[in-house]
Amino acid sequence: MKRFIKIIFRTLSGFVSLGLAVLFAAGVFFGIKGYHMYQDAVENMPISEKAAAIRGMDHFVEYEELPEIYIDAVISVEDKRFKEHHGVDYLSICRAAWNDLRTFSLAEGGSTITQQLMKNAYFTQEKKPERKFAEVFAAWEIEKQYSKEEIFELYVNTIYFGSGYYGIYEAAEGYFGKAPAELTEFEAVMLAGLPNAPSAYSPDTSPQLAKQRMRQVLDRMVKCEVLTRDEADGVFAQAEG
Repeated sequence: MKRFIKIIFRTLSGFVSLGLAVLFAAGVFFGIKGYHMYQDAVENMPISEKAAAIRGMDHFVEYEELPEIYIDAVISVEDKRFKEHHGVDYLSICRAAWNDLRTFSLAEGGSTITQQLMKNAYFTQEKKPERKFAEVFAAWEIEKQYSKEEIFELYVNTIYFGSGYYGIYEAAEGYFGKAPAELTEFEAVMLAGLPNAPSAYSPDTSPQLAKQRMRQVLDRMVKCEVLTRDEADGVFAQAEG
């Protein structure tokens, strides 16, 4: 019996070792491809030029013009360790990788706000391993050149909010008829939740889903301790009013 158990243990250990070796080889292969993808992208347009082009857009909204609750909401729901990491959240990547392995999918990516910015600025939305590595290299690079506030404002000025609105200025004007600095608390929180699935959560086409998403964002803000439960309920009550 003991001999049989040893054979089973050795067999399983062999499979685990083989699996780890395959994963390592795949990581090296796609990492190299991703690095070349990143290099090609930034050689075609350096990050400084890309950032300048975004800043030169009409109605570019600077960090200081954004409501504090909007900033807190976006960070809470998109990247809670945004202010601590250096472009890549390794804990989120490990969690997403584990969930992807369990479900045999690429449903989760663990991308930070910085990675999402670079993906939108340089790469396609196609879920390929090399693209994920490419956005990681790009995220490391932009974090060396720009502050967190600059990265955040570049991000919110370029993301899609649904109903044809790109960037926080178009979204605030289009949905609520006002500049971002004039948004109420519930309007700001609602906008923070839209980029996750802009077509599904657009207040123009799915007002009830938009409110449900807003509740999810508020719950996340409570979990991240930027709002109390009473404060979150108060914000949601504004949407019901």
